[in-house]
Amino acid sequence: MTGKQFFDWQTSGGTDDVMRLVDILERADVAWCAIGGIAVNHWAEHPMVTQDFDLVVASDTTERVVSLLEEAGFRSERFAWSVNFKGKSAVSIQLSTESFYHEFPSRAVAADVHGILMRVASLEDTLKGKLKAWSEPSRRQSKRIKDLADIARLVENHPELRGHIPNEVRQKLDMP
Repeated sequence: MTGKQFFDWQTSGGTDDVMRLVDILERADVAWCAIGGIAVNHWAEHPMVTQDFDLVVASDTTERVVSLLEEAGFRSERFAWSVNFKGKSAVSIQLSTESFYHEFPSRAVAADVHGILMRVASLEDTLKGKLKAWSEPSRRQSKRIKDLADIARLVENHPELRGHIPNEVRQKLDMP
């Protein structure tokens, strides 16, 4: 089974939605990148299943991107810090509008994630995003535990990141 087939199986056809999304963004020449678990899957040795596709675009293109995705048939729902989209699959697409991520697209790298060519946040930005997510006390405990696991996956594959991790997180990673 290829990475694309595995992702498609896990997301009830999500490969098509993600490939359509990437195609729309690339044709529109928008600065963007995947963040969150998808970016971690690029940087870690072994990918983990995720039905979320988190991304960020250059802040001055947000409304244009929302319009383009809606025109392509994605349904949107606005929240305080994101615009979420649903296509035909189980993939949940979340476009972050938080200013924290606005510079990430300028440092994005080309990647093959689950057999899908896309842009992902740089290694350092991916770690910063995961640290931010983990530190948010309002997040569900299960999400914060996954964020901690993602941080551990990044550090295991890129030990040079260890020095960028706050002591509180490092202590949790060092626990047996």
